[in-house]
Amino acid sequence: MKKQHSSKLAIIVISAALLQSCFVAKNYESPEVKTDSLFRTTQTLDSSSIAAISWDKLFTDPILQQYINQGLAHNYDIKIALQNLVAAEENMKQGKAGYLPSLYGNASWLRQDFDQSNFNQSNFEQYELSGNLSWEADIWGKIRSNKRASVAAYLQTVAAQQAIQTQLVANIASTYYQLLALDAQVKVAEETLINRVESIETIKALKTAGIVNEVSVKQTEAQKYATEIILKDLKYSVKITENTLSILLGNAPQAIKRGLFESQKITANIEVGIPALLLSRRPDVVSAELNFRHSFELTNVARSNFYPSLMISASGGFQSLEIKDWFNANSLFSSVFASLTQPIFNQRKVKTGYNIAKANQQKAYLQFEQTLLLAGKEVSDALADYENESEKLTIRSYKLDVLKKAAAYSDELLQYGMVNYLDVLTAKDDALSTELELINNKYRQMDSVVNLYKALGGGY
Repeated sequence: MKKQHSSKLAIIVISAALLQSCFVAKNYESPEVKTDSLFRTTQTLDSSSIAAISWDKLFTDPILQQYINQGLAHNYDIKIALQNLVAAEENMKQGKAGYLPSLYGNASWLRQDFDQSNFNQSNFEQYELSGNLSWEADIWGKIRSNKRASVAAYLQTVAAQQAIQTQLVANIASTYYQLLALDAQVKVAEETLINRVESIETIKALKTAGIVNEVSVKQTEAQKYATEIILKDLKYSVKITENTLSILLGNAPQAIKRGLFESQKITANIEVGIPALLLSRRPDVVSAELNFRHSFELTNVARSNFYPSLMISASGGFQSLEIKDWFNANSLFSSVFASLTQPIFNQRKVKTGYNIAKANQQKAYLQFEQTLLLAGKEVSDALADYENESEKLTIRSYKLDVLKKAAAYSDELLQYGMVNYLDVLTAKDDALSTELELINNKYRQMDSVVNLYKALGGGY
């Protein structure tokens, strides 16, 4: 009898294995997207890209390199992303185990007492130790698709973690450069304030000589106070920026050690590569395609629900009415059960699930295309920003040189009463504003390189 059961079970298993070739699940293929004119540039495009440079070769300041390493190790967004990765890996392992059977153990004791006045029945006890095994044959590829969906979900989490790292590297570099730029502006404001104090003494002497009046003295004092306000705002911005960088590094707000703004240089060639490289280098684009792949495989799963499922179950163990006979050979039992289940009418649940899966798949594809377009826009914006700030930097340097000369000339002419004092104040204010703007201009040029690096997928 046992041999007969084993033969039947073997026939069922072999038949299930042969039926697995009848997959209804479709094989995934990467979607075709147009990338030829994804971003605007006047460069001659080739495979060279600034994104191919590792961040420690692009950002050469050793203090900044130290902060980026610290951020990658202690930033809370990175830590949270790593925990998401752990959870996704567990889901992937479960998806891969879908081909394996399920096995459960059971140990039970049953006692049933009857009314003692009924002499035809006596108390009843039963002891059982058994195991139950069940296995679903993957005839239509449902388990395979579930496995691939879980792998795509895991890889999507990996890409999301990479995107967070790319963003973090860019944020730390940008905030660090901003802090150095503020230091340079503070230095200019402090030097200007010293000159303003000296100007008050000079203008008082000119008033005594009858060249200017008290109005000019008060205007000079007001100019000094205005410079003090500028200095206060700059020092406030320094503290706020230090706090921001501290959080990026995983620290409580604190003072930040740093270098000098004038010593910062980014010497890498500003090359963007061919647009198609964004498909492999931009973590968010990679994540969007993996999300589409995940939805594609879930559609396969939903499609397989229209077809019958083959389930094989087996159980066996020891069962006895007396504990002394529990593990006796006569107490051994076994059973095998095979079922083929075909959905016929289940309140439209299968069709609804399939239609929803198809809609989610199409939505994921549209999100992938949208992510790619936005990536192209970020590259275009960063390129335009770099070109604009570079051109303005040259013009503003000329402007500052002219205004400094105008301020010096006006001081000389004022001593001879040959110029209105309001013109002197205007020339000095314009020179200060332009010098502060020039520093900000230099920072924005560096920041545009950081943004371009991130937009092209660099930083990981």
